[in-house]
Amino acid sequence: MTFASDRAVLLILNPIAGRRRRGLVDGVVRRVRDLGWTVDLVETAAVGDARRLAETCDAARYAVIAVAGGDGTINEVVNGLAHRGSAGPALGIVPLGTANVLAHELGLGFSAAAVAQTLTAGREILMQPGEATSAGGGEGRTRQFSLMAGAGFDAKVVAGVSAPLKRRLGRAAYVWRSLVEARRYRPVRYAVEIDGVRHEAASVIVTHGRHYAGPYVVAPDAALGEPLLHVCLFGRWGRSQTLRFGLALLLGRLPRTAGYRVIAGRDIRVSVLSRAGEVRRQPVQIDGDDALTLPVSIALATGAVRLLRPA
Repeated sequence: MTFASDRAVLLILNPIAGRRRRGLVDGVVRRVRDLGWTVDLVETAAVGDARRLAETCDAARYAVIAVAGGDGTINEVVNGLAHRGSAGPALGIVPLGTANVLAHELGLGFSAAAVAQTLTAGREILMQPGEATSAGGGEGRTRQFSLMAGAGFDAKVVAGVSAPLKRRLGRAAYVWRSLVEARRYRPVRYAVEIDGVRHEAASVIVTHGRHYAGPYVVAPDAALGEPLLHVCLFGRWGRSQTLRFGLALLLGRLPRTAGYRVIAGRDIRVSVLSRAGEVRRQPVQIDGDDALTLPVSIALATGAVRLLRPA
């Protein structure tokens, strides 16, 4: 849709993510202004800033709140906007992060011209974020997600990648950590209850979209605009299985790989079934950040976010 009034964008920039691609940010700002829009750019200084800005920005002034950052910064803004529902600004993306999964999910172009066109004349889809609530550590905590929540191998990889390492190595940090986890990881089994039916898995990803780690497809039938989650179950464990699943993901064959299946559902619970002698904390990654601890309950949030995708 296009906006007849309130032609203003609040652009939230994560300066760490934008350090390597500041030229893209500047190009987007210039092109949006050339189209007759106002752009107010605000840089984040600490974790939580993006969420606070999304929660408090003036919807009467801003038609669009845009995020120039990675999936973690986008997650903050989604958490801030979800409670505002249709009364909040629409959310646009300036993809700068390591994986840019949401950008791939929305089919965004990665040029300044394409991003500016989507921000000013994009098509809206209404998305109910997923919501994960953890009882781990004896305390209830809740995080919403636009993309995914994961437990098992991928969550431990995410938990093992520090922010400085990610800044220094980018995607290579996850490759390196995957090799480390493959050596030390024990075959923990997880109980995954989907709409009251119990399953078992060696690793699990609950996703709202089709993609994972960028352009790679894990759930072909998922769609952000549908009120449904898709649970990706990795049934087997072992170093050879990890390599097999990883290679299948890169080649676009994971959904057809033996030992892997996807089940759609709305009410999901994930807990540890067997630790196999492992005493480490069992983390839950939310949109690529180490966020919660098992056990978790996952469902669709009651609020919604208006996402902009190319027209």
